[in-house]
Amino acid sequence: MSEIKPDVTLDCKGLNCPMPLIKTKKTLDTMEIGQILFVHATDPGTKADIPALLKRTGNELIEMREEKGEFFYLIKKIV
Repeated sequence: MSEIKPDVTLDCKGLNCPMPLIKTKKTLDTMEIGQILFVHATDPGTKADIPALLKRTGNELIEMREEKGEFFYLIKKIV
């Protein structure tokens, strides 16, 4: 991942759809504009679900990475 330091970390390992998406949305709703969220997930569905959520909500996907069946996201709260 990049050198950006997240303000909030969300561990979604072991959770299946729709829980990673629900937890990501709820966490973003509690954050302030400009803060960075780091999400760590194991559900491959997050590869499509999280970018779709961010497009729908207007928040920014800074980085998405997959490594050994795990998925890592850096998200910036925009709205």
